[in-house]
Amino acid sequence: MKLVSRHSLIALALATAPLAGMPLIGGAALAQALSPAVGKPLQQASNAAKAGNTAAAQNYVNQARAAATTQQERTKVGQMAAYVYTRAGNYGAAAAELERIGAPASQLAPLYYQARQYDKAIAAANKSGQTTIVAQSYLMQGKPAEAAKIYQKMVDQNPNNPTALQNLANAQFKMGDKKAYIATIQKLIRLDPTPARWRALLVDMKASPMSRDAKLGLYHLMRETGNLTTPADVQEFAKIAIVGGQPGVAADVVQKATESGVLTAGDAMNTKLVEASAKRQAAALAAAPAGAKAPNSAFAAGNAFLGAGQYPQAIAAFTTAQKGPNAAEATMFKGIAQVRAGQYAAARQTFKAVPAGPYSEIAGLWDLYASTRG
Repeated sequence: MKLVSRHSLIALALATAPLAGMPLIGGAALAQALSPAVGKPLQQASNAAKAGNTAAAQNYVNQARAAATTQQERTKVGQMAAYVYTRAGNYGAAAAELERIGAPASQLAPLYYQARQYDKAIAAANKSGQTTIVAQSYLMQGKPAEAAKIYQKMVDQNPNNPTALQNLANAQFKMGDKKAYIATIQKLIRLDPTPARWRALLVDMKASPMSRDAKLGLYHLMRETGNLTTPADVQEFAKIAIVGGQPGVAADVVQKATESGVLTAGDAMNTKLVEASAKRQAAALAAAPAGAKAPNSAFAAGNAFLGAGQYPQAIAAFTTAQKGPNAAEATMFKGIAQVRAGQYAAARQTFKAVPAGPYSEIAGLWDLYASTRG
């Protein structure tokens, strides 16, 4: 799950540590505004903190605190102490310093969050309107449903906000609401159909139980979206393709992965896998023209043509197979062949024709992919 960036909240805390209307000043300006007994050690604390020596910075802050006599001086000491503690990663202490000098909720909320004081973070963020911190605090408390409500409101207000959609999807995933999660990710992909966006969805889908041919269709989509990037995925794809009657796909995917460096060139196991797949593909392709004529054998023929990159022949064979015993999977792979042939509009109609069942969910993802292509 992707949470609010730790670094972005640290930056927010550093930027907001001074009180509104009273900026944290340093150097000569700091020394002039305060008595030397306070201004000089605060200047030294600032320099030490910037240099990463927070222990020394805290000692200088303590010197300034002991010498502070006016409200302005005490406020500046508190601001500098919060700054130093934040630099040291002690967010609870930083928040306590700002509490003492009456800092606004907008400055306290990110510090409470980083200190894992989530109840305080929620209370402060609600006062300041920092709804993202409220939602993320709920997530950290194990209350994804509460977080989802907040992110849903953000999406309702701005349906094309990728960050709000991603955060909503994260909350839905933590809730275990698979249907809502997939729907939200699909909206996100329509806005940003990059490989990274697809990967988040496909990796989650890959971990779900599904039939062999459904997973084969999923791996085809991982390949199509640029997400076949690990040796384990390549090898599993190849094995499923061989068992699923698409040895040509197995040989091709292993060869391409070797050329791109995903698989190690010269690896004996991969070489044998390609050789075995190529032999099976040759036999399957030889039998394909005759097999494509009958509904009962056309599915195997379509798989052979698909593995050979002969997409018009594959489409025709899968069309015949739609009248046979493998109608649902034939329809899904027909759509895949149409996508590979660049026939995106036709592919979308084909994917929509996949009957409800073990292949319809994968077909729906392919339909989404085709919608982003043409």
